[in-house]
Amino acid sequence: MAASIFPSLVPMTIFFIIVFLALCLIPQPAQSITRHYEFNITMQNVTRLCHTKSIVTVNGNFPGPRIVTREGDRLLIKVINHVPNNITIHWHGVRQLRNGWADGPAYITQCPIQTGQTYVYNYTIIGQRGTLWWHAHISWLRSTLYGPLIILPKKNVSYPFVKPYKEVPIIFGEWFNADPETIISQALQTGGGPNVSDAYTINGLPGLLYNCSAKDTFKLKVNPGKTYLLRMINAALNDELFFSIANHTLRVVEADALYVKPFETETVLITPGQTTNVLLKTKSEYPGATFLMTARPYVTGQGTFDNSTVAGILEYESPTLHLTKSMKKLPLFKPILPPLNDTSFATNFSKRLRSLASSKFPAKVPQNVDKRFFFTVGLGTNPCDKNQTCQGPNGTKFAASINNVSFVQPTTALLQSHFFGQSKGVYSPYFPVNPLNWFNYTGNPPNNTMVNNDTKVLVLLFNTSVELIMQDTSILGAESHPLHLHGFNFFVVGQGFGNFDSNKDPANFNLIDPVERNTIGVPSGGWIAIRFLADNPGVWFMHCHLEVHTSWGLKMAWLVLDGKLPNQKLLPPPSDLPQC
Repeated sequence: MAASIFPSLVPMTIFFIIVFLALCLIPQPAQSITRHYEFNITMQNVTRLCHTKSIVTVNGNFPGPRIVTREGDRLLIKVINHVPNNITIHWHGVRQLRNGWADGPAYITQCPIQTGQTYVYNYTIIGQRGTLWWHAHISWLRSTLYGPLIILPKKNVSYPFVKPYKEVPIIFGEWFNADPETIISQALQTGGGPNVSDAYTINGLPGLLYNCSAKDTFKLKVNPGKTYLLRMINAALNDELFFSIANHTLRVVEADALYVKPFETETVLITPGQTTNVLLKTKSEYPGATFLMTARPYVTGQGTFDNSTVAGILEYESPTLHLTKSMKKLPLFKPILPPLNDTSFATNFSKRLRSLASSKFPAKVPQNVDKRFFFTVGLGTNPCDKNQTCQGPNGTKFAASINNVSFVQPTTALLQSHFFGQSKGVYSPYFPVNPLNWFNYTGNPPNNTMVNNDTKVLVLLFNTSVELIMQDTSILGAESHPLHLHGFNFFVVGQGFGNFDSNKDPANFNLIDPVERNTIGVPSGGWIAIRFLADNPGVWFMHCHLEVHTSWGLKMAWLVLDGKLPNQKLLPPPSDLPQC
């Protein structure tokens, strides 16, 4: 009987083996993993411009460590504060779905991590891939506390552009010989503008155009005929920057971790908070030359600014030249950057950015709008304290506001007070949806430049589709303002100069393939129109990414209420959430 059974089992066994092997060969869905990082916040002596000072760092590094993860991965980042300053870390551009507790802005979503305390930022990367970054989000500590956050696509998922030979982070920053915390503290006390930085940096290095900095120059060594992906981040405190590489063209493929329709340019404009990925195709043969890569500010305001240029070197690996002495004899080419105040270039560059809007990467622009808001953004003044002489306009203190409300930072976190129903006395839910007083926003400014000071949030029902017009004002001078919205990406559906016209301008909105971002520059003397879907419950900060304007109050918060379903509600806070 046994002999009659086995012959029938053998073909069946072979069949199962074949099926098993076939299944093994089919690409399986990439498994998400948990990645652990430890950020020790410590003081470190660092020398730049022949000036040594002690700065706040992560793990003693400046800039800070690179975080590399994949879409779908979970990150557990343990932050241990060993310095006298209070600390928080913001993961700029990460949507933090239902999890504002990991977002990081001090007194908005969390109380700071105090000296000797520890907090674990616990979040999952959902539906995002590309270049983002992390930075301190309290006072001016992000001047030295910042680093790249690189989100690779899921395994076996390719880029929608040619695979690069290498990927290189390019982080722009600012170096202050003085302590930035002292600079902003004195400015807020005197009411005047803060001192500007002493240098710009690329990956923490000022470069050979500054005194005493030839050895502190970033060098990008490349091979001929290769494609490099430059992951550019503007971590500077107060300056939008032009960037170019001599005799090379850059191909823009991504902005704020979202793919865009590729286009070529000689120069990139990048505001504080923004990221831009570009492809650099090197020359097909060894050129017998080296090339400067430089960045300098795009300036629209009337105040003082750091009018200097940071430089790195693009250096081709030579098949024959290996001696440093020989390399020094090569001709050095310099790029030509736009004029400092080239708003025409800035406008045209911004308009060239379009969403990929493909079947794989659709542009989900809200076609219908539930709520429309109009925000004025700009500078203003506060009265000088009694018995004090102030250095602001006409003896006042500089201030900044949205709809004439200059945000007063609370002493406890907004998200915490909202979640526990303890908002009374912490914030008001009545942020103005329009300016309280109309005036010719881009014409002659009103005589009264005083702002109101308050802590207000704008409340939205879950899944509300929002259209927001942000209008620059000429109060104390028109100026570009890079606005960053936490917790969301938004679509830039329109922009223009002068005052926004609600009767004419919407007809020209792009609702097909507008660029999707988390940070956008409101044009100097103009307006920007964005749309987003309020599908992320919590309290979400929106502020100017020029740190001086944030310090003066150009910030507010959106409170998105819970939806009805369990997966539409804010998650409870972690047990180690810092307390105020």
